[in-house]
Amino acid sequence: MAHPPLKGTALLLGTLSLSLATFMNVLDSSIANVSIPAIAGDLGVSPGQGTWVITSFGVANAISVPLTGWLTQRFGAVRLFTMSVLLFVLTSWLCGFASSLEMLVFFRVLQGLVAGPMIPLSQTLLLASYPRALAGTALALWGVTTLVAPVVGPLLGGWITDNISWPWIFYINVPVGLLAGVLTWGIYRKRETPIRKLPIDTVGLTLLVLWVGALQLMLDKGKELDWFASGEIITMAVIAVVAFAVFLVWELTDKHPVVDLKLFKGRNFTFGALALSVAYALFFGNVVLLPLWLQQWMGYTATSAGMALAPVGVFAILLTPLVGKKVGQWDPRRMATGAFIVFSTVLWMRSQFTVQTDFIHILIPTLLQGAAMAFFFIPLTTLTLSGIAPERIPAAAGLSNFVRITAGAMGTSIATTLWESRAAMHHAHLTEGLVQGQGVFAQTLDGLVASGLTQMQALAQINRLIDQQAFTRAANDIFLGSAGLFLVLIGLIWLTKRPARAAGAAAADAAGAH
Repeated sequence: MAHPPLKGTALLLGTLSLSLATFMNVLDSSIANVSIPAIAGDLGVSPGQGTWVITSFGVANAISVPLTGWLTQRFGAVRLFTMSVLLFVLTSWLCGFASSLEMLVFFRVLQGLVAGPMIPLSQTLLLASYPRALAGTALALWGVTTLVAPVVGPLLGGWITDNISWPWIFYINVPVGLLAGVLTWGIYRKRETPIRKLPIDTVGLTLLVLWVGALQLMLDKGKELDWFASGEIITMAVIAVVAFAVFLVWELTDKHPVVDLKLFKGRNFTFGALALSVAYALFFGNVVLLPLWLQQWMGYTATSAGMALAPVGVFAILLTPLVGKKVGQWDPRRMATGAFIVFSTVLWMRSQFTVQTDFIHILIPTLLQGAAMAFFFIPLTTLTLSGIAPERIPAAAGLSNFVRITAGAMGTSIATTLWESRAAMHHAHLTEGLVQGQGVFAQTLDGLVASGLTQMQALAQINRLIDQQAFTRAANDIFLGSAGLFLVLIGLIWLTKRPARAAGAAAADAAGAH
């Protein structure tokens, strides 16, 4: 039996509690971005190793998202959502207590695992709280929450890191999560969904964890261990390939698969999910790279790096309600194409950055990126989910979110690895023309020694300047390459069919958060 929509204060508090929980979840995937140098320094590891804090959460989150459907039927949506929020609070608290990178990554994995059901279930419960006629309004409210969080994340993360200490980026979840959990249980406990016992595909789940984990470890550890010169990396690659192959065969033949791979028979689902995931990997990789470059090589504090990233939400928040309203009327393929062109332009602008680039010029592309974000998620999700039977929408939303989040974590690893290897190449090119005791090199060295530095200090200073140029050029390479890839991805969008006009609103139901 369907429950009647909520009214008055209950509706207001219900929307607030679900939005708070979503806000906290999405915030946690972006708040750590600007704090990585501080966390790495505090725990005695390199900033490159520090990015594990981001990727470990993303991978664990991706693995648990497809399980949401099965867990909901087993425990009920309200009970599962409340437990998910409370466990998220506990794991956030543990993250703040971590005294080594290994401990922090372990707790971030736990945090990502328990966070999986929160975003899909917050949508489900929100849509059940409103009359059908107001479903679009409910999703616009929810959408704004998921767009505000990535804006507030870097700002809040930067301010907390500079003014208090990095563990507080995790402790801040405790009061917010407890409030969201108590409110949700109080309002929704009498609106529990039906429960039935279903078999769990343990083999499929084990294989999923195995191949995703092995692949992510390979990407993260590769640059430290010199890639395929290392037996450890070769082992990871073999495990990932074999586990993935067995996973494909098993999931396509099992009666109750943990991931319904038959969804890829649909043309729109295949090309829509592929375009969404590759674009998200490019987007997220660059979102992580920019604050690393600003803090390590441009002298920005965590707060000022957060300020440089914050305006991304201005246009995103203003335009999302319009996109939600028009996605059923306009062609979502054209909307997504526009978004990709803007993304490409933004990345091309960033590829022109130099060590002299000022704050305003760093801010402008970030501001424009917000417009692309608004026209990116909803149209592409609408395309991906169009033509799928209503009873398969939750499975399809779970699978597309899984592919997207996994791609985002991989994008981070690939971007940081490429950045370091390109920087090493540029450093070699910049130094090959320098000869001891000759030309500009000799003049600069003499000048620094004359100013009171020792010979070693002067050489270290020159090396730092060369490194700054090398890492800036390497970042430019990645921005330019990503800009080109966004243009190539436009072709994928046009391999999908335009959905029926009414499908836009229905498919927007499952638009994933970022």
